[in-house]
Amino acid sequence: MQTLLESRLLSRLTPKKARLDAQRPLPRAAVARLVENLNLEWIYNSNAIEGSTLTLRETQLILEHGITIGGKSLREHFEVINHRDAIEFVETLARGDEPISPFHVRQIHQLVLARIDDENAGQYRRTNVRIAGAAHIPPEAFRVASEMEAWSVWLNSTASELHPIDRAALAQHKLAAIHPFIDGNGRTARLVMNLLLLRDGYPPTVILRANRVQYYRVLAQADREKNAPLINFVGRAAERSLNLYLDAVTARTRRAAKHSEWISLHDAAQGTPYSQEYLSLLARLGRLEAKKIGRVWHTTRRAVEAYRDSVKES
Repeated sequence: MQTLLESRLLSRLTPKKARLDAQRPLPRAAVARLVENLNLEWIYNSNAIEGSTLTLRETQLILEHGITIGGKSLREHFEVINHRDAIEFVETLARGDEPISPFHVRQIHQLVLARIDDENAGQYRRTNVRIAGAAHIPPEAFRVASEMEAWSVWLNSTASELHPIDRAALAQHKLAAIHPFIDGNGRTARLVMNLLLLRDGYPPTVILRANRVQYYRVLAQADREKNAPLINFVGRAAERSLNLYLDAVTARTRRAAKHSEWISLHDAAQGTPYSQEYLSLLARLGRLEAKKIGRVWHTTRRAVEAYRDSVKES
């Protein structure tokens, strides 16, 4: 299986995915609240990346109580509800085995733009566009339909040989690069990415608003056919979701061993040849297993030792 995932990241993802698969069917009670929270994160962050000013809490109030938030546009409210509906549709598609086609993409887009722009919802753009701030120029409008058919052929043939994360990340990028719709392309592309990941047994992967600048940077690199940064960016996001799921379904009968406890990078650097800043770089590159608790990176002593061992072997 072909992959551009960094070897250290891949060596963590593979056993974590296997551990999650071994727990299937996942206990409903254990994951119900997690799924709810992860979908909330997914909706909030995907909309925020595209410019929504709603906070996470405001997004939650709209979803759970139908509350209208003062000072926020009607469009922003519809973006929340629409994204929830699109996720439900994606989850339904993920349970099937029908090859993903341009028709499915248009169905997802129809839900994304419902009540916001009904005329263009689910319809390919009829005008040429430029992506603000990007050097990449999407294909002319008359070529969109044929480009989407080519995307579908690639997805269901050549891309099948790729690692699921490579396939999902590249499918998202290729779709965004075609820019088939007049609006809502980013949201639709990320929904399709997660549809593919869900089909392969991965949890939904959330691209965080806090990583927006890096996200656009790796997409721009993929525009120049440098795909590894994007694939590893998505891989690190996938690891975060795997960690959340494994924490939810793994029984805790005793306290974690000291070497497996999550500690700050400042503490983890003590007694090692690495500085806190270097560990932070490794964490951001996915070479060191780490996660953010609040805004602070944390890792384990075991993870640092694993990194040291990998350096000795290379």
